[in-house]
Amino acid sequence: MTAPDRADGPEVNATGPVDVVVLAGGTGRRLDGASKPDVVARGARLLDHVLAGLEQLREQGLPLGRVCVVAPERVALPEGVLRALEDPPLGGPVAGIAAGLTILEQNRPTAELTGILTCDAPASWRALPALHRALLGAGRDLEGVCTRDGDHTQYLLGLYHRRALAAATTPGGTPLRDVAVRRVLGSLRVATLALPHGIVRDLDTWAEVRAWDTDLPE
Repeated sequence: MTAPDRADGPEVNATGPVDVVVLAGGTGRRLDGASKPDVVARGARLLDHVLAGLEQLREQGLPLGRVCVVAPERVALPEGVLRALEDPPLGGPVAGIAAGLTILEQNRPTAELTGILTCDAPASWRALPALHRALLGAGRDLEGVCTRDGDHTQYLLGLYHRRALAAATTPGGTPLRDVAVRRVLGSLRVATLALPHGIVRDLDTWAEVRAWDTDLPE
């Protein structure tokens, strides 16, 4: 794990629960326009794999708070899961994160830590315990910890201090749109954590969905 220099400023109390924003929008262009969260593999929607995994972590003692899915109304959500969507839609992942943070802020209590997951990485929920331990262990040194797959930093599979994440995605109170994730989240003081490919694996094409569907579960 790599970490930047020590940060200035007050220490954030990160001992409470973790809110989670699950990104489940987009056009599904590489899936021929299919609704990515509704794609079924291993007997369930990709989104449901993530949401069920989060509830499993909650039962196992990870201090999860609220879960907010960034998705249009046509995507069905379980009771108790919050919904957000950037306005106008299709503003990109950074705009989606900003929209999710806004809804979480409106549904207090709001946790000091926010996890970011995507519906097309159905096993990504498994990363949260390791990310949680890493970020708490870093104290005030970091604004977030995200995963690394080989040489690729997965900013959309990470755990961040909410205030830093909000400041990056909504500078001056205006949500950013159509900007690169690396440009925005890469500006934060983050460490990267290498995890097994099966956890960080995302499914962007039908071939990848079929391959995951027929693989043995991790």
